[in-house]
Amino acid sequence: MRQKDKDTLKRLAERKMAMANDPVNLERREAWYALDDGATHRPMILAEVGGIRDKNHPYGALGEPQCEDPWARQVEQWMFNPEWYQFSVLKDDHVVEPYMAIGWRIGASDYGVQKTTHRTQSGDQMTSVNWDAPIRDIDADFGRLKPRTFSVDRAKTLEEKARLEEAFGDIVPVIIRGTYHWSLGMTNTLIDLMGLEAMMLAMYDNPDGLHRMMAFLRDDSLAYTQWLEDEGIYALNNRSEYTGSGSIGYTRRLPKVAAASAPPLDAKAQRKDLWVLLESQETVGVGPELFEEFIYPYQKAVADVFGFVYYGCCEPVNNRFHILKRMENLKRISVSPWADEAFMAEACGNDIVFSRKPNPTLISTSVFDEAAIRRDLRATLDTAKRCRLEIIMKDVHTLDNDPSRLPRWVELARKEAGQ
Repeated sequence: MRQKDKDTLKRLAERKMAMANDPVNLERREAWYALDDGATHRPMILAEVGGIRDKNHPYGALGEPQCEDPWARQVEQWMFNPEWYQFSVLKDDHVVEPYMAIGWRIGASDYGVQKTTHRTQSGDQMTSVNWDAPIRDIDADFGRLKPRTFSVDRAKTLEEKARLEEAFGDIVPVIIRGTYHWSLGMTNTLIDLMGLEAMMLAMYDNPDGLHRMMAFLRDDSLAYTQWLEDEGIYALNNRSEYTGSGSIGYTRRLPKVAAASAPPLDAKAQRKDLWVLLESQETVGVGPELFEEFIYPYQKAVADVFGFVYYGCCEPVNNRFHILKRMENLKRISVSPWADEAFMAEACGNDIVFSRKPNPTLISTSVFDEAAIRRDLRATLDTAKRCRLEIIMKDVHTLDNDPSRLPRWVELARKEAGQ
């Protein structure tokens, strides 16, 4: 790298530490802890940017990257600038940490079979998709499935850590503290393997076969997470890590066994010390009885080995909450745009965080109707006023090329929550 790029990265590191120590940032961290401890007075507000595909992207507010070296530019764009945007422009409740975290480089094999994917021809990144599921007949094809195998490239990971430390480690500590799976709900993988219609029909045509498929995926998930634990790859996800569907994991209740002093940020963790996300968006058209028979027991087996569970994403879970509440470690639940908010508020009470996802069309269509946005927010705030509440604007893929909309939504959410 040229000296100019080195100086830029150090300047960005200094900016990161200034944000981390800013009183506004410190208040946000404590507010997350308070929410986890049971406080209801301060709804937490989050907004996601990563999925927006507009040409006039919100990150355009950051200006052109300053670094010229490809590696330095990648660090600038993917490590430093998003935090600055969230803190200085978006101003939601994301928290800037006083360290830089990277994850181990891990790999996994497939299941011995592969799907063939077909996409429409379009210049747009978001296209319609169909695929040829490899498991066409469970009884005939099940033997083709193979448990996955896993690997970790420790040398490459430590090389990356050393390079970051050389660049700005004297200003921002660099630690290995990554996350290695989004959801362990398994039904997404199930329909990749056998298709959505086939999965639903198998509940009637071949229930034993479907149970075999779910048992295979359960065992694979447990084997994968046990491998991560045995290899010392897991670290705690009890701070600003992406936990659940849009949420972040601040809690003082993990790890469950309190130590005499706080564990190091990069200390090795067990599954029982961690958050896990479970969801089953693919079974939105399945009744609660069939969900209870074919999906829940296998998800419960995974939930039982983890510390806390965040459940749900886009699916409305109100018609299966009576089943999900049997997970003793269920701590947060997604209340999607299609959920019955009144039912969920009563069901959550003060025991489970009410994780509300407003409909992103409020900020995505050609008309940006602030009155409608306020009514939507007020409906949630009134309905869930006795709940521990987080409101997360996610699954946003367009702002109609108006990047000011997302910060404005955050501003409106804060105003309504303040009232």
